[in-house]
Amino acid sequence: MIIDIKSKEILSNLKSTNSEFVLETLHKVRESGNRLILDGLIDLLHDTEFPEIKKSVLNLLSELKNQESVPSFIAAIGNEKYTSEHKDLVACCWQNGLNYKEYLPFFIDLVINKEFLIAFEAFTVIENMCGRVEDEIIDAEVIKVSEALKNTSEQKAYLLNGLLAIIRDIPEKQEFND
Repeated sequence: MIIDIKSKEILSNLKSTNSEFVLETLHKVRESGNRLILDGLIDLLHDTEFPEIKKSVLNLLSELKNQESVPSFIAAIGNEKYTSEHKDLVACCWQNGLNYKEYLPFFIDLVINKEFLIAFEAFTVIENMCGRVEDEIIDAEVIKVSEALKNTSEQKAYLLNGLLAIIRDIPEKQEFND
C-alpha cells in the first residue's frame, strides 16, 4: 500500500507529544481523512494516555464509512498488542455500520472465547449484520455455537442462545426503521 505525502504528514502529526496538536490533527482527519491512516489511528488509541484523544479517535472510528477499512479493524481486534482496546474496537464495528458479514465466524469466536463485555459487543456486530452468508458457513457456526453452549457460563449461554436464534436469519439487506 502506497501512502501519499499528506497521509504521511498526518501519521507523523498523530505521534506528537503535544495533545492539543494531536486533537487538532484528529479534527482535520475527520474532515479529510482516508483509510491509509487507519492503522495509525489504532496505534494512537493504544499509545495515548490522554482520555480526550482516546475519545476523539473512537468517535472517528465509529463513524467510518469506507468498507475497505474492515480488514484493518479485524486485524487490530485479532492482534494481542491491542488487547486493552478490543472492546472499544469491536463496539466501533457495529457503530460504524460497515458490513462485516464475511467475518461472521471471527465474531462468533469472539462471543465464545472472549470476556463478556467483548462478547456482548461482538454479538451486537452479528445482530446488525446483513447480506447473504453461505449455508455451509451458517451450518458450521451453528454447530460451533451449540458445542460451546455445553460448557459455558450462564451469561455467555444467554448470548450463545441468542446467536442460534439470529445467525440463520441474517437479513439480505439492512432494514432501517423510520
